[in-house]
Amino acid sequence: MTRSITHLADFLPYRLSVTSNAVSDLIAREYRSRFGLKIPEWRVMAVLGDVGEATQRELVAATRMDKVAVNRATKTLGERALIQRAPNMADGRSHHLALTAAGRALYAEIMPLALQMEGQVMTVLSDTERLQLSGLLGKLLARADALTDD
Repeated sequence: MTRSITHLADFLPYRLSVTSNAVSDLIAREYRSRFGLKIPEWRVMAVLGDVGEATQRELVAATRMDKVAVNRATKTLGERALIQRAPNMADGRSHHLALTAAGRALYAEIMPLALQMEGQVMTVLSDTERLQLSGLLGKLLARADALTDD
């Protein structure tokens, strides 16, 4: 049975998107004003800081951003010498991307600020609620991935 949405605020994708944007914008204000980074650039840096190196295709998958946004972000980060490109021997059409020393230093400076802001947002949740939220978000993502694969 299909239910009708009477209020946009009751529509899960809308609520997730708005919540995500609100939290991201809080953190982004800090790294935009202090470090001149936009949200897509920070997301690329955050993934590379976590995994070490990745291709643009892997960054698209990890961030769920579109190819154009990832391409622009990597171009800007490259121009700022925050990431470096190395040929992908397995696929001549792509490159492995990694943070440079300057990129790693900036990542190390921003990450504590991002975690601090996350902590401030999460203070409204108990430890149990934090665990539940993490588990529920993981379940929703896994289900969305499964439906995408079908």
